[in-house]
Amino acid sequence: MEQNERLDYLVKRFLDDSGRYKGMEVADDPAEKRTVLRSLMNIRMPGLLDEESLRIQDEYLKARIAENGIVETDALPTAADLGSTAANAEQIIIWQGDITRLACDAIVNAANSQMLGCFVPMHTCIDNCIHTFAGIQLRQACAEQMAALRQRFGEDYEQPTAVPMLTDGYNLPAGHVIHIVGPIVQDRLTRRHEEDLAACYRNTLDMCLANGLRSVAFCCISTGVFHFPNKRAAQIAVQTVRDWLTAHPDAVDRVIFNVFKDEDKEYYEQQFV
Repeated sequence: MEQNERLDYLVKRFLDDSGRYKGMEVADDPAEKRTVLRSLMNIRMPGLLDEESLRIQDEYLKARIAENGIVETDALPTAADLGSTAANAEQIIIWQGDITRLACDAIVNAANSQMLGCFVPMHTCIDNCIHTFAGIQLRQACAEQMAALRQRFGEDYEQPTAVPMLTDGYNLPAGHVIHIVGPIVQDRLTRRHEEDLAACYRNTLDMCLANGLRSVAFCCISTGVFHFPNKRAAQIAVQTVRDWLTAHPDAVDRVIFNVFKDEDKEYYEQQFV
C-alpha cells in the first residue's frame, strides 16, 4: 500500500470511528486529508482500533516521520564539541528543531495533569505533536496508567507536578516518552515554581537511571502556555541537569536540550559560554 492509499484508508477509518463526523466529505487534496486525519486523531478518546487499522496507521506514521527526517542524537555535536569548557559540556547537546524527529532513548513531553495528551485539533503544543506522531497507542497507554492510579488514589486523581510517567514511544524514533507536568505560573514567579521546575528535571533523570535510559531529550518544560519565564527556565534546567550529572557520573550518556524558538536557543547557549 502506498502512502496516499494509507492516508485515504485512515481518513475513512477515523471518520467512521468518530461517529459524529462519519460520512463527512473531504476534498481530494493530500494536505487537507492530512489535516483531517491529524484532527481526528487529536480529538479521539483513548481506545485502540482493529489490528489492520493499527498496522496501517503505524506504517503511515513511520513514513511521515522518515519524510520529516530522523535525527540521530549520537551524531549531534555536544556543547564541548562546539568549544564549551563548562561543567558536563561533553554530555550535553543543545538542538533546535522538532522533538518528534529525535532518535534517542527518551523524549520528554510537557503534559497536563490529565496525562491524555492535547485534544485541540491541530494544536502546535508539544503534547499534541508527540501524541500525533506516536499514534493512538500512546493515549491508550497513558489512559491505562491513569486508570490504575485512580483505582489506587481515587477517581479525582490528577498527575501531580514533577511526577514523571513513562510510556513506550510507539511510532516515534525515540524508544520512550517521559510525560511530566510542569509548574504553571499564573501571576508572578515564586521560589516554589522554581523548585518544582528543578524537580521536573531531577525526577526525569532519576527515571532514566532507574530504567536504563542512556539518552534523553528535554523540551522547554513550563514555558509557553505555562508562562514560566524562558530565560530563568533555561538557567534552572541547565544547572539542575549539571548537578545531577555530577552526582551520577556515567549514569547517562547524552542529555539533549531541545528548543524550538530562537530565544530559547540563545538562553541555553548562554549557559555554556
